[in-house]
Amino acid sequence: MSLESKRIGFGLTGSHCTYDAVYPQIQKLMDENAEVIPIVSYTVRNIDTKFGKAEEHIEKIESITKRRVISTMPEAEPLGPKEPLDIMVIAPLTGNSLSKFANALTDSPVLMAAKATLRNRRPVVLGISTNDALGLNGVNLMRLMSSKLIYFIPFGQDNPYKKPTSLVANMDLLAPTVEEAINHKQIQPVIIPYSN
Repeated sequence: MSLESKRIGFGLTGSHCTYDAVYPQIQKLMDENAEVIPIVSYTVRNIDTKFGKAEEHIEKIESITKRRVISTMPEAEPLGPKEPLDIMVIAPLTGNSLSKFANALTDSPVLMAAKATLRNRRPVVLGISTNDALGLNGVNLMRLMSSKLIYFIPFGQDNPYKKPTSLVANMDLLAPTVEEAINHKQIQPVIIPYSN
């Protein structure tokens, strides 16, 4: 299936170590001639880490998508009623944002765009990257996995012996997951051996 002309919201949250795996996937969507609307959490917009400065990440995202990132709640709000998306992707999705999304909290532009997409009865694809998916956040993961219109990029344990509760999506499967989710199907298998 072609993603040409599909309006794809692409949200990034604060798993800074995962950005380098995500950037090529945004480019793949662009190569399919999709319209990619970048949306970032406050953490992505403002926090410098050992994985790069916030401004560098913003510049990279904007250079790939050829669009200014949406980084405030007022900027994200029109994605619901006025400028609806065909599908929303959040990758990486941190445990913090996962828990908020599972409990209907809207405190970032990314979560506002995701909830607006669900309100419009359109699919949301999640690419998790969290150290506690098999810990306290497990209940939130399962809540989202059993929710209508929410689909997951296949994921696995990235370091089961040193970080036994950690799960990370295989971002190389992002575009195929989006293609399936547009047709309201979960790509399978969803739980896989992790490789980076």
